[in-house]
Amino acid sequence: MKVLVIGQGGREHALVCKLAESKSVSQVFCAPGNAGTKIDATNVDINASDIPRILAFAKEESIRLAVVGPEVPLVAGMADALREAGVAVFGPSKAAAELEGSKSFAKQMMWKANVPTAKSETFSNFEAAEGFLEEREEQPLVIKADGLAAGKGVLICDTKQEARDAIQSLMRIKEFGDAGETVIIEEKLIGQEVSILAIVSGDTIIPLETSQDHKAAYDGDLGPNTGGMGAYSPAPLVTEELMDEIIEKILVPMVNVMKTEERPFNGVLYAGLMITNQGPKVLEFNVRFGDPEAQPVLMRLKTDLAQLLLAAAEERLDSIESLEWDERPAICVVMASEGYPGDYEKGKVIRGLNEAAKLEDTKVFHAGTTIRDDEIVTDGGRVLGVTAIGDTIGQAKLKAYQAVKCIRWDGAWCRKDISDKAR
Repeated sequence: MKVLVIGQGGREHALVCKLAESKSVSQVFCAPGNAGTKIDATNVDINASDIPRILAFAKEESIRLAVVGPEVPLVAGMADALREAGVAVFGPSKAAAELEGSKSFAKQMMWKANVPTAKSETFSNFEAAEGFLEEREEQPLVIKADGLAAGKGVLICDTKQEARDAIQSLMRIKEFGDAGETVIIEEKLIGQEVSILAIVSGDTIIPLETSQDHKAAYDGDLGPNTGGMGAYSPAPLVTEELMDEIIEKILVPMVNVMKTEERPFNGVLYAGLMITNQGPKVLEFNVRFGDPEAQPVLMRLKTDLAQLLLAAAEERLDSIESLEWDERPAICVVMASEGYPGDYEKGKVIRGLNEAAKLEDTKVFHAGTTIRDDEIVTDGGRVLGVTAIGDTIGQAKLKAYQAVKCIRWDGAWCRKDISDKAR
């Protein structure tokens, strides 16, 4: 069968590589793709949010399975349009994707489902938000843009003044555009974060192996939030007993409440959790594979991904046998452009990719790259996801950073402590 992956980041490159391994897949297309997907698949020069052109291409090429990678086209209704055209789609409907498209909607669903999460208030009026802050005692708070902000619309505030500045930035300065017209002000949860991704179709929920993302820009979890500076899988913090609790108290209730609300979920349900002293609490829900979590998680997956996602798309996920995994841990280190998550320049020539590719048990997934004059150059803030697998977390980390040392461009940087929390 022919498969179309929609998107152009590191997550999409990881999906392309794993789907291409399937014996049932004759060709993988990626729209629009990047310099890495051009090597491992066939790039199609169509924007990931261009629904009419994606539909036309899917019909022209008789695409059997479409996998929508990013949140923006999902929230815009890409999956609905493809399904109506008769294409099997892995990805939620526009109605279900609102779980990620609106943090206030997600909070409403969590309250209805009695899912543990931080106490919060939602505001669409700047003066009302400011007044709420003035009435609060001095305490750490988290201010979130309600809409999509590329994973960066979450501001952690340790003081009341920082919280004032945050709502000013989101609601008045419009740092993230319309995403900040409504904000959520919530208590800051204390603990360690984990990412739980599950394949969902109908009443069937198949959790993937656990992972932990590193959102903050700099070592020691310092600096502004990013789209993710690295991840590792599995997360030892999540024991078998804790995973059972997460399934029972978070995943099952959310899938049920979405069905009750006539927004049945089909795709990846991603729960970003904080493991607190009171147990797991939801920070946010996403409706697609995490980036960079997808890279180490999919690197460990032995089950045929194409058959798994096709079964979910065709609502026969209950026929899939238990997933097979490589027991070895994997680590992804994101290499970023100078200035990210703020302003950065594009077009820097990347050297050393061939050298890194020769290293055993290592794969360099492209995120923000393109080809210019036969050279691979930077084309985004998060440029590469250097991923390695090893017998231990320490060994996987060593391999990943050995590959990082091979690669260079003007202004390249990365965190040096990815996976250290696992020890």
